[in-house]
Amino acid sequence: MQELSNTVRQLLESGSVKVVIGYGEGTAGKVRPVFITDPRDADSLIFDIRCKQNLAVYVLKHEVKHLGKAAVVAPLFTLKTILQLAAENQLADGDIVILGIDDGGKLTEFSNLADVEAFVAPHDDLTADEKEKLDRIEKMSLDERWKYWQNELSRCFKCYACRAACPLCYCTRCTVDINQPQWIPVPSHDIGNLEWHVMRAMHLAGRCVNCGECARACPLDIPLNLLTQRLIRDISSQFNQRAGISAKAENALSTFKPDDKENFIR
Repeated sequence: MQELSNTVRQLLESGSVKVVIGYGEGTAGKVRPVFITDPRDADSLIFDIRCKQNLAVYVLKHEVKHLGKAAVVAPLFTLKTILQLAAENQLADGDIVILGIDDGGKLTEFSNLADVEAFVAPHDDLTADEKEKLDRIEKMSLDERWKYWQNELSRCFKCYACRAACPLCYCTRCTVDINQPQWIPVPSHDIGNLEWHVMRAMHLAGRCVNCGECARACPLDIPLNLLTQRLIRDISSQFNQRAGISAKAENALSTFKPDDKENFIR
């Protein structure tokens, strides 16, 4: 995209930003994230159907922040993540330059988070295909569902690629890294795997923007995104809340309201 390259070159030459986080050609026809600091490298940026990685995962990294103010190339799910990070007080207006790109490849340099909110608002949280997969699992009996997830999660060897790829897993120290006390078993076995993935899904409840990075990063193709997609559906129906659409939204699971439904209590 020449328009993207020209915009990035202008931002770097003017000193408006010190680094641009975008997409570049990798090996074997794959796309990789690139960090452009020299205006002469702006032409190496690309954007096509392969560019799905959520680049917001790098926005809070110390190694990136110390370079100076950043601009980020942001398709839909990166935009939603930026709004969610702002809602969690991790970003504020003006912290980064947002180079939004829609499905048609149109580039928009958003001047504030309110404009990003207006852009993402019409988009659904789940696609028809994702809803169909969730419905298929929900139609299973409890025993069938239990066996399904036991079979899927038994393959996990705890590489934590899902955690590394998730832009909302930004804790400087994760619960699984704490061994005094040992909250989550380290070995890759049935109970340890179940505890890790259920804990991670619950930490993302009401926060996940459904970018799918966890599933794409998994080297064993475990459909981890189905766990958070199920919680997206629950949060929407029980609390009428959607993640990644507002820079000021409260988290459903950390906010108490007197009129909250309590029909889940048995």
